[in-house]
Amino acid sequence: MNRRTRTALLGSALLLAVAAAAGSAGAAGSDESRREAAALTGKAKLYRSAGDDITFSFDAHLAAKDTADPMKATGTFEWSHYLNGEGAWAKARVDCLLTGGKVAVVSGVITDSDLPGAEGKRVGITVHDAGRHDRLGYSWASTGSPVETKDLPKCVGSAPFEKVRKGTGDFTVVPWRPDF
Repeated sequence: MNRRTRTALLGSALLLAVAAAAGSAGAAGSDESRREAAALTGKAKLYRSAGDDITFSFDAHLAAKDTADPMKATGTFEWSHYLNGEGAWAKARVDCLLTGGKVAVVSGVITDSDLPGAEGKRVGITVHDAGRHDRLGYSWASTGSPVETKDLPKCVGSAPFEKVRKGTGDFTVVPWRPDF
């Protein structure tokens, strides 16, 4: 075998090896194969003209293996609302996460709060991940307090009517793609 043929064969073998490695890495490590089924993450302050300090943060996830059951979502979310030094905070354990496009509805049971009567109550929050113009709504919008919410089902929130304060929104919604 002459030098030119040997170089061509070695080059071809190297290209085939690189292509095979890239193909198997791509199949095993592609975004689609590793991607979780749904997620809602991020933190933002709401805009209120009266100056209320209202913050929401989310770390909610639905694993790829649980795509068929949004009630297997895990994680937490929390919020606080203060005006003139008075208010409350709460933290909830996620019990459901549904997302579609850039909208997410997450619900959970309050596990810790300084709002009397809030622990053990289910709440739901809806987020619209609209880039620099994120919006948010919460299940207690019509009752005034999570404590007043009675028997809220999982994955129920309100329309995202609240505006996020400019420069604070960084919500990220990973859309759910169930196999129907």
